[in-house]
Amino acid sequence: MATECGTERIAGCQFNLSVMSDDFVDVILGSLDAVDMSKVWRDTDDVTTCVRGRVEHVFDVVKAVYLHAAKTGKHVEMSGTFSIGCPGDSSGDTYMDASAERMNEPAVADIQQKAGCKFALYPMNTTSYMDVIYEQIDLSKARGVEVSPSHYSTRLDGEVNDIFGAIEEAFTKVQEVVSHTTTTFTISANSPSSKK
Repeated sequence: MATECGTERIAGCQFNLSVMSDDFVDVILGSLDAVDMSKVWRDTDDVTTCVRGRVEHVFDVVKAVYLHAAKTGKHVEMSGTFSIGCPGDSSGDTYMDASAERMNEPAVADIQQKAGCKFALYPMNTTSYMDVIYEQIDLSKARGVEVSPSHYSTRLDGEVNDIFGAIEEAFTKVQEVVSHTTTTFTISANSPSSKK
């Protein structure tokens, strides 16, 4: 199966949005409806939502969905996996728009929302994977987020826009040198419990 569409590599994210509130259906569906997904392929079922396309559009959509949900003030969590270069991926159902313009950035750039996030970076098929991971963790410290170690992951605390920016930068830099790269993450905002 092809792993590329035209001259661009396919990226994707499968995520689950959880809202700890009685009106969770309205918050989830409202968040999905508020986001411009014209530059990604999307499939939502009873378990997850999957978006696929260019890296920047996938991150733009996922971040926007989360911010629209979190700005309600409800306790909102999102867990997901970003991936690029998967040998089993195909180009048939992707939107690889030529324009790099992020459709949702203007609507969410000014949303102030604190959150905590744990993410793990997986450079596939390389023996020097720990060196690659440590290099990106060090870079995350310069993005305006608090970086701390956690079991099986790295913790990021700060503004949601900065957290997703750090994850995207790490993911993008690794996929430039490692053909198949995945990143898992869980982000939580408005939690009644503290991070400690």
